[in-house]
Amino acid sequence: MTTSPEKLPTLSGSVPPIREWARTFAIGICMGSADAVPGVSGGTIALIAGIYGRLIAMINDITPDRILTLLRSLTPLDGGFDVRRALGIFEEVDGWFGLALVAGVGTAVVLVTRAVHVLNESYPTLLFGFFFGLIAASAVVLLRELTVDSAFQVAAGVVGFTAAFLLSGPVTFLDGGGPVVIFVAGAVAVSAMILPGISGSLLLVILGQYTFMSDTLSRFIDGLIAVVTGGSTATLINDAILVVTFIAGGFVGLFTVSRAVRRALDRNRRATMTFLVALVVGALRAPVQEVQSTAGFSSDVLVAFTAAAVVGSAVLFALDWFAVDLDLDSV
Repeated sequence: MTTSPEKLPTLSGSVPPIREWARTFAIGICMGSADAVPGVSGGTIALIAGIYGRLIAMINDITPDRILTLLRSLTPLDGGFDVRRALGIFEEVDGWFGLALVAGVGTAVVLVTRAVHVLNESYPTLLFGFFFGLIAASAVVLLRELTVDSAFQVAAGVVGFTAAFLLSGPVTFLDGGGPVVIFVAGAVAVSAMILPGISGSLLLVILGQYTFMSDTLSRFIDGLIAVVTGGSTATLINDAILVVTFIAGGFVGLFTVSRAVRRALDRNRRATMTFLVALVVGALRAPVQEVQSTAGFSSDVLVAFTAAAVVGSAVLFALDWFAVDLDLDSV
């Protein structure tokens, strides 16, 4: 629908109140913090905060035609600059809400990945033990809500578990990242953000890119700081390419992979959720494999890993207890 020129919004009338910005930004912080940690879902946070329906509507409203029209409105093409028309399209897709939410998510991801980078260098056993506990508890919560009543569901679960289990082990073509792998990782990880119960970071763990991207993002932020302070920027360009590739993959995945998943849910909700929950169960191999390859499982390492896993499980179960009852049939 084309809005008549006299009804097009103005910038002063379009920008939402600061209080609304702050609330959406805070929700984004919570979602980003959740999705940056394997086993915790940003989609679940969106449900808890009451914005899940609005988030899905926004994503569905962003279409290629609207993107092209918005870009044309901000260039000399197609009749010249037309800020009010651009604002009209921006409001049609709930752009101010999305902008504040993305800002919050991005801020949280930067902070959490910095912490992960430090912990991975100093305490990898505790870090991945904690992740194991989060993933295990998340699997228990999801399995508790899952009803399996057909052979097709069982087959979907077997495929999901097998895929996650195999990818969570040593996989040569996933080692060291690479542009194609990073792009795909971004696409599948970001698309998982809209699924309650499924963590985008968990998919990065399955693909073996979680610590790689955490380290890359931390170095990239350090490089940006170095540009300002006059320090070394030796790795900035290479890290920037990887970060941009990941973000580009995420952008594409948000409007392709996520919509394919939504169609699968609409077509056969229970089989699709069984597949996704099985991914979580199969991913339990990933943190074990990570500790095995870095430290090996001596008695001391096993004790530390188990203790951290107990803490991670307790955190997830506490979140589940105080949050909401997840109904997979309503996803």
